Amino acid sequence: MNTGSNESGEVAMAVDETRANGVRSERGSEEGLGSRAPEFVKARRVLHLSWQVGVFIVGLAVVVAGIIMLPLPGPGWVVIFGGMAIWATEFVWAQLVLRWTKRKVTEAAQRALDPRVRRRNIILTVTGLVIVGVLAGIYLWKFGFVMPWKIKDQ
Repeated sequence: MNTGSNESGEVAMAVDETRANGVRSERGSEEGLGSRAPEFVKARRVLHLSWQVGVFIVGLAVVVAGIIMLPLPGPGWVVIFGGMAIWATEFVWAQLVLRWTKRKVTEAAQRALDPRVRRRNIILTVTGLVIVGVLAGIYLWKFGFVMPWKIKDQ
């Protein structure tokens, strides 16, 4: 009986340690949550706080640049996720958001590769193109096609 209680006590201690460190080995992938700053930076509170402020400002600048690129030419969403990745080097909330996003993108990619979903998407696209083509044909039949440089002033 002693060995059984010791083993369960050791298991309980291991579980407590993994909870304290934010590490899950069997159930999930919460390994590596937290700051990735160098150890000498983590050891000094003021230096670590200034490190976090610097990472936040750089990440914020990248995210704002991505938001600006959304309506303008440029890879807006890629830049926004790049800023999130910068934040994820230091902040747990950003790491969790990034992991959730990666999981959702992976699930969407797997769903998109499903043959039934692909077939449905192709059918919907072809149907939409046929409808747009018919509407364009009706418009051209009714009003005709006039080039902009041949429009006469009234």
